[in-house]
Amino acid sequence: MKKHLNTLFVTTQNAYLHKDGETVAVKVGDETKLRVPVHTIGGIVCFGLVSCSPFLMAFCAERDVGISFLSENGRFLARVQGPVSGNVLLRREQYRKADDAEASIAVSKGVLTGKIANSRTVLQRALRDHGDKIETAAIEHTVMRLSNTLECMQNETTLDAVRGYEGAGARLYFSVFDHLIVAQKEDFFFHERSRRPPLDNVNALLSFLYTLLMHDVRSALEAVGLDPAVGFLHRDRPGRPGLALDIMEEFRPFLADRLALSLINLRQVQAGGFKKNEGGGVIMDDDTRKQVLVAYQTRKQDDILHPFIDEKVTIGLLPHVQALLMARYLRGDLDGYPPFVWK
Repeated sequence: MKKHLNTLFVTTQNAYLHKDGETVAVKVGDETKLRVPVHTIGGIVCFGLVSCSPFLMAFCAERDVGISFLSENGRFLARVQGPVSGNVLLRREQYRKADDAEASIAVSKGVLTGKIANSRTVLQRALRDHGDKIETAAIEHTVMRLSNTLECMQNETTLDAVRGYEGAGARLYFSVFDHLIVAQKEDFFFHERSRRPPLDNVNALLSFLYTLLMHDVRSALEAVGLDPAVGFLHRDRPGRPGLALDIMEEFRPFLADRLALSLINLRQVQAGGFKKNEGGGVIMDDDTRKQVLVAYQTRKQDDILHPFIDEKVTIGLLPHVQALLMARYLRGDLDGYPPFVWK
């Protein structure tokens, strides 16, 4: 199961993807730039003005290769996917659990335990790695308050109250996020989270990484036969992948936020790679986007000990492991859903 190493990202504008025998061919103008055997691809992600032939879409659907279309700055637009795999009984149980208030609260507490605990660990790692460069008192205080938030959340009995602790935890974490940036401070600063559009370089980088993470989590859920649209914390809304957003919460701090900070602090991205459009939103240029994609794919190849299954897995497999654990919980093989908690 190595699909995470085999996502084809197409960022070249006006590229055209088509079927060529058993391969996916990428054409720009009259020149074929790349041919990739379809059996080596787990997914295709197209950014901006990239088009695909209908025959390629059908071919990829038959081979269980999802194609995602994103705007040039990484906003999700659409996804082409073949028939959902997996057991219909699993999806029926997912829908029943999502309609059960008690089960929804239990799963929501699980994913938010992962999110808040992992946010706390990001801050603790910053204290360890950059203690001489950051405001340790403010971060230590936030670590303590996040621990209190985790403890208090476990006692709540309504979904709205649990969501309230999610919001409180996010505000605490992002209130000191700017302290974690220790290089290029004039160009990379964080005051608050802005999404549509991102209003500064850091938010643009975070939004782009969150989009990549969403693609991976959604693909993992579909691979085990779960419905990405039906979540527990994120309730049903047309066009919103609720379950994918649920599972994604655990990985935002660990994978996306940490990678964004590394790229900035190690000067692997530069201010010149970001530009502001007429609407005030900030987007990355093509070269910077490619650098971030390479860094993201490289990070996914690192190994980590999974705290629940107690086995080493590559980071790129973590969404697949969590999707399998969610499926096991829904089938009744586990008493509860075990979130990914980074240690």
